[in-house]
Amino acid sequence: MEQIINTYYANNAEKLHNLVDRILFKLRFNVDNQDFYSLANEIFVDVLKRYDKQQSFDGFLYSCLLNKFKTEMTRRNRIKRQADMMSIPIDTPIKENDRLTIGDILVAENTVEEEIFEDNQNYYSCQMNQYLNRLSLLQKEVLHLISIGFSPNEIIEELHINKKQYDDCYNAIHSYRNIAVLL
Repeated sequence: MEQIINTYYANNAEKLHNLVDRILFKLRFNVDNQDFYSLANEIFVDVLKRYDKQQSFDGFLYSCLLNKFKTEMTRRNRIKRQADMMSIPIDTPIKENDRLTIGDILVAENTVEEEIFEDNQNYYSCQMNQYLNRLSLLQKEVLHLISIGFSPNEIIEELHINKKQYDDCYNAIHSYRNIAVLL
């Protein structure tokens, strides 16, 4: 076993790295080889434990690496597909028959707080009223203090609340569930 280890890890694990490179090239995976070198080290240790000397070590290691790399790429692609399913194109209209898109909203210069407490506080759109109705009294107070420039610590002190209460209010103010009516 020691001779096998020395063979694969001589010259900074050159033989193991070459084997990994060959497999990745064969599979046409366009990935960072360093990730797979690390994975190959784990597999190498496992193969050493399971090797029964019935077949060549090189062939056994190669087949184990090949199978594990395929499994790893399947896992990575699954994660990418899940993320892609959750994404929304930036040019998606906000409402049916509306020319306003998500991208238009994202590049807006005003924050939610500034939009709500602009000079025209007496007249809110239907959507703004819906948004405000979703907030508790404490959340509205936090929102107002944020809009006039209070820092989080000043708000906590002013309203006599703790950091967790402030964080909960802040998260509710900015939650998609609440601001969706504004979009």
